[in-house]
Amino acid sequence: MSGDLLVQDGRLLTPAGVVDAPLLVQGGVIAAIGEDAVDRAKPGTPELDARGGLVTPGFQDAHIHPYHAGIDLLRLALNDETTATAYFDRIAAYCAANPDLEWIRGGGWAMEAFPGGVPTAAALDAVTDGRPAFLSNRDGHGAWVNTAALERAGVTASTPDPVDGRIERGADGRPIGMLQEGAMDLVSDLLPPTTDDEIDAAFLVAQRQLLAWGITGWQDAMIGTVHGLPDLLASSLRLADRGEIVAHVIGALWWERDRGLEQVPELVERRALAAGRERFRATSVKIMQDGVPENFTAAMLTPYLDAHGHDSGETGKSFVDPAVLREAAIALDAEGFQLHVHTIGDRAVREALDAIEAARVANGVRDARHHLAHIQVIHPDDVPRFARLGVIANAQPYWATHEPQMDDLCIPFLGPERARWQYPFGSLARSGAVLAFGSDWSVTTADPLQIIHVAVNRALFGAPPAEPLWGEQALSLGDALTAATAGSAFVNHDEDRAGRLLPGLAGDLAILNRDITAAPAAEIGAASVAATVVGGRVVFG
Repeated sequence: MSGDLLVQDGRLLTPAGVVDAPLLVQGGVIAAIGEDAVDRAKPGTPELDARGGLVTPGFQDAHIHPYHAGIDLLRLALNDETTATAYFDRIAAYCAANPDLEWIRGGGWAMEAFPGGVPTAAALDAVTDGRPAFLSNRDGHGAWVNTAALERAGVTASTPDPVDGRIERGADGRPIGMLQEGAMDLVSDLLPPTTDDEIDAAFLVAQRQLLAWGITGWQDAMIGTVHGLPDLLASSLRLADRGEIVAHVIGALWWERDRGLEQVPELVERRALAAGRERFRATSVKIMQDGVPENFTAAMLTPYLDAHGHDSGETGKSFVDPAVLREAAIALDAEGFQLHVHTIGDRAVREALDAIEAARVANGVRDARHHLAHIQVIHPDDVPRFARLGVIANAQPYWATHEPQMDDLCIPFLGPERARWQYPFGSLARSGAVLAFGSDWSVTTADPLQIIHVAVNRALFGAPPAEPLWGEQALSLGDALTAATAGSAFVNHDEDRAGRLLPGLAGDLAILNRDITAAPAAEIGAASVAATVVGGRVVFG
């Protein structure tokens, strides 16, 4: 998929700065920047008028879940709503419009819409007409289920919590309708199978949206048989072989946390299945080391506080034993894999850094580009270790802001000192760490401009004025743009192909409707993508 294109009247974001110049793509590759671009254009070359907007390299997302986002869009998507009342209305309307569905499935609801972040089966029963329902929350770490679903799964007061999860219960011990982490599988294992056609369609609808956001490459952070979906590697290979993957995608193969090192040879075989394809490679392994602080499963070095500000005695969960994580890191690194580790709590961050350091000692230093995703709470002692160990900080800046989930479900239970350790992107950048931006979509938006806005302002665009969330950790606009383009290309081992506007690199472009470098930082989020180009061909706009 390649073509020729002459971009006129654009302000080009180049490594040397923003320049007013035309840009020529020939055969899918940037051929010239500057006046010779016009001279070298062949007769009949299509032209795109950028109308004075900023032209950036195509954005890349270093941590995203397009299949999960797409399947929600095809089912019951609650992401656009914010209140319990709106959720109930949307669910009731969906049930009425789909009377033949055996199960009501979807997701995207926000924990802050319910007291303590925990909705109930009884409330869901009222709008699901007796059919079983399974609705994952927007971060994917919990599911809201109704009574019919609990009954089908046989989940009762006597059902024990799984080792990697928790059944929320009432005072009498009976399940109240919220399943955390591994407890979701008690119900999700009963869901009707998603067909190959459905899962392929989910990817394609997600890809259309990502291209509309100017995203031309990403790392899919969950390629496996997970959350009741069929094998996402099989779907990725089908789509790649049919030429339906437009972007450049790295698949992070899923590490099954209830298994051990015996899965390493299997992962090597799965990587080999994807070899030789231009637009999809499976060269990373995703390990989920902990959960999230909102349900007290993020792994912390010291205990959470309780609702009264006292020591709760609860420090969260390390889903992979640190000793096993160390051996897994050594084995996977020796096989040439990149490690992509979910780390939200400060203990999980330290466990992952320790494991990667052990791999460097055992195997020697190589250009592995291991990365830790989310990095919500980092102990100050561990900030300089990222640069020292060559570990990339895979950041989701959209979360680094004051909003109800942060202010009501995180800060009070972390305490004032530890709360200030959240999302220390400025400290990481100053310490010399490489930053890459991801979204975790469908958890929150993948729109790079909204993400960059928060990275620079530490506040959501359009939200009522509020104090920035630890403003000293804000990034400059230049650093944020780099993290969303060249930084994420670097984590994907794609920097020699894309991520910068330079002759010889890919003609993957995002054309904005304005120049955000010439406007106040508070207006970054007002911009949007007017057109997206992949390999010289306009794929959006």
